[in-house]
Amino acid sequence: MMIRESFKLTVGLCLGLCLYSCQKSEVNPGAPQPPSLSAESKAQRLTGTGSGEDYIPGQLLVKFKDGTPAKNKTAILTKLKGKLRDKANPKSIPGFEDEGDIDLIETSSDVLAAINDVKNAPEIDFIEPNYIYHAAEVPNDPYYTNAQWNMQAGGYGCQASTAWNNHKTGSGNVYVGVVDQGYMYQHDDLKNNAGVNPGEIPANGIDDDQNGYIDDVYGWNFYQNNAAVYNGSDFHGTHVAGIIGAEGGNGIGVAGVVWNVKLLSAKFMEGNSGTAFSAALAIDYFIALKTKQQLNIVALCCSWEGNTSSKNLEAAIRRAGRAGILIIAAAGNNTNNNDKVPVYPASLKMDNIISVASIGRNGNLSYFSNYGAKTVDIAAPGESIVSTYLNNSYAALSGTSMAAPHVAGAAALYASVHPGAGMKEIKSAILNAAIPTPSLSGKCLTGGRLDISMF
Repeated sequence: MMIRESFKLTVGLCLGLCLYSCQKSEVNPGAPQPPSLSAESKAQRLTGTGSGEDYIPGQLLVKFKDGTPAKNKTAILTKLKGKLRDKANPKSIPGFEDEGDIDLIETSSDVLAAINDVKNAPEIDFIEPNYIYHAAEVPNDPYYTNAQWNMQAGGYGCQASTAWNNHKTGSGNVYVGVVDQGYMYQHDDLKNNAGVNPGEIPANGIDDDQNGYIDDVYGWNFYQNNAAVYNGSDFHGTHVAGIIGAEGGNGIGVAGVVWNVKLLSAKFMEGNSGTAFSAALAIDYFIALKTKQQLNIVALCCSWEGNTSSKNLEAAIRRAGRAGILIIAAAGNNTNNNDKVPVYPASLKMDNIISVASIGRNGNLSYFSNYGAKTVDIAAPGESIVSTYLNNSYAALSGTSMAAPHVAGAAALYASVHPGAGMKEIKSAILNAAIPTPSLSGKCLTGGRLDISMF
């Protein structure tokens, strides 16, 4: 597709998992830029475990065993020097009545010391810090050339153009959840594919569908606990959304992997980070929409990473699997072997996860991409990917954050062509269709890259 609008290109620097900044391109120097964020200013390091992961100081996640008396819970809270700040209630989702509550506790104690004090208490199922997860996006060459190589046939793109030529462009009854920053659902290339919660009446101040969230028409902001899923600076979520489902054939901008789809937002990140507690709430939100509202949610795109697994997040992802929802996870951007140094959620061994590495236009595994013969499933385009951006613009970004939404779009496309296909069938179709690629031999489970041409 010809790009008829001018592009704003961004350059960034990613330092570990904690700091990145983006510099403006001279193409459009007046355009807004991604915010800089140092997670070190808001988080601490888990030096006690040697994991090097971030967590929110003064916050703990606690799951008490079923039947624990209230007085026992109170005694543990006293020992933790803590008070209840929030509560997740997954057992309220139809079909998940066997799940227990998760308490978000504020404590004046050192987090690790507090955990150590009560970790062997018989009333506790698990206790852990409220871990922070970070967007898996990395720097980009600021000079735009050959837009959307990632969608082309004949090279190392995902062969989407072949599927489009065969009239396979998606369906409006297939939903994908963007668990990320929010996304600009008003963007000219996204507004017609912006999904809505059918049980909610806009702007009436009432929780019409009684899911606990008022006016969650386009989704929910779990970072600020309100319905504002786009704040004007959510560049990462907007870019991810466009890769999945920017409207194709409309004569403007770019085309997503699937031209016709419904996107819903669960914003849990501000800047480039969010917590395990909020991420789990976001996943449960989509599970409830699927089970209560019967929305055909086939996949959640999770373009973020962390070095430590949260039991709370694991449980939410497991529930998503029980609900038939795929989790498409970025493999991470540390040039690491995930078989030896896992990242999460991509490295979780669950049937509903697809872990995605990044490949460049020359067919090589991207210089930044993690890999793993046992723990990474497939690669997809992730370098210099042009997609939707802030203020109705477009930008090129790189990272496994950009690779994962290609696979999420592929899941939506397969579901549209094969109505009734279940989670396992969709995952198998994506992995079995992978094109063997020399640079990926021994680097991922399939040894290949995404190919949707035969869907």
